[in-house]
Amino acid sequence: MNEESTNVAENQEQEYYEHYHFNVDNGQEPLRIDKFLFNRIEKISRNKIQIAAKAGSILVNQKAVKANYKVKPTDDISIVMAEPPRFYELVPEKLPLEIVYEDDDLIIINKQSGLVVHPGYGNYSGTLVHGLLYHFSELPDPDETKIRPGLVHRIDKNTTGLMVVAKNDFAMTHLANQFFEHSIDRTYVALVWGNLEKDKGTIKGHIGRSQKDRKVFTVYEDGEKGKSAITHYKVLQRFSYTTLVECTLETGRTHQIRVHMKYMGHPLFNDDFYGGDRIVKGYNQSKFKQFISNCFKIMPRQALHARTLNFDHPVSGKRMKFDIELPADFTQVIERWDTYISALK
Repeated sequence: MNEESTNVAENQEQEYYEHYHFNVDNGQEPLRIDKFLFNRIEKISRNKIQIAAKAGSILVNQKAVKANYKVKPTDDISIVMAEPPRFYELVPEKLPLEIVYEDDDLIIINKQSGLVVHPGYGNYSGTLVHGLLYHFSELPDPDETKIRPGLVHRIDKNTTGLMVVAKNDFAMTHLANQFFEHSIDRTYVALVWGNLEKDKGTIKGHIGRSQKDRKVFTVYEDGEKGKSAITHYKVLQRFSYTTLVECTLETGRTHQIRVHMKYMGHPLFNDDFYGGDRIVKGYNQSKFKQFISNCFKIMPRQALHARTLNFDHPVSGKRMKFDIELPADFTQVIERWDTYISALK
C-alpha cells in the first residue's frame, strides 16, 4: 500500500492526489470493491468507501468505478482526493472569515486580502483551510469524516472576493466537474495600467511557468510549454492612465488575469509580480508620482477582486448566484482616480 501524495490526475481547475494504491493479486476472487477496500484500509467505514465511490474518488485502471464494481486480478486501484494526505494533519485555527452563504454541502467565502487559501511551502498555518477547519469544528454536531474543506478553485493571496468550498466529497466532485465543463460563471473586476484600445475583447494565450523565474507565469504561443487560457474582458470605466475592467474566465489558470493583462501590455495596478507596482503609464512628474504612491499605500496589492460567482448547487441543482461589492481599499483607489482625472478636465 502506498500512501504518498502522488499527483495522479488533473483537470482544468483541480489537482488530485493519491491517498491509497493497491495492485490486485493474480489469484483474487471477484469481490465488491467497497468490501475489498474495507478489508485493507485501517480505520475506515464501508459507508465512507461508498461515499468516495459516489464522488468518483475510487479509480480502477485510471477510471472511476461504483461501489459495487467487482475487483478482478491485476486491477490497479487508487483512491484519490483533492488534497494531499498531509491535509488531514492540519490543526484548526480561529480566523476572521466572512461567510456569505453556507449549507450542508458548501460554503461561500468573501476572501480578504493577505489570506493564503491552501497550506504550502512557507504557509503552514493561518490559511483559509485552517480557518475553515475551525469553523466546521464549531458547527452543531460536527463530524470530521463528513465535513472538510474541499477546494475546487483558488484565489491568489492578495486577491479578494468570492470562493466556493465544498464540504463533502460528493459536492467536491460535482463542483469540480462544473469548472471542468465551464458551466460555472465567474467575473472579476481589475484596475489595469493604460487606456485599453477596445471596449471589450478576448485574450487567448497558453499560460505556463516562466523559464527564467519559476515563481511567475508567462504566455507561450503554443501548448508545448503552457496550457490553453481564455479571458474575456470589457471596460467599465476609463481614467486615461488606468482602466477599470470586468474579466470573465473561460479557463482557470494560475494568475490567469494577471498574466494575460501583462501580455496585453496592461499589467494590474500595483501587481508586484507582473510589473504593475511602478508607473507604467503617465507622467514622470513629482505630483503624479506622489498620487500613485498614495494609491499604492491605500491598496498595497494587485487591484483584482472576484466579484460574481454562479453555479448549480451539487444536490438541489438550483442555480446559485452571488455578487460581492468591491472592498474598501479598491473603492477608495477608484474614487481617487475619478477625482484626479476630473480635476484635469
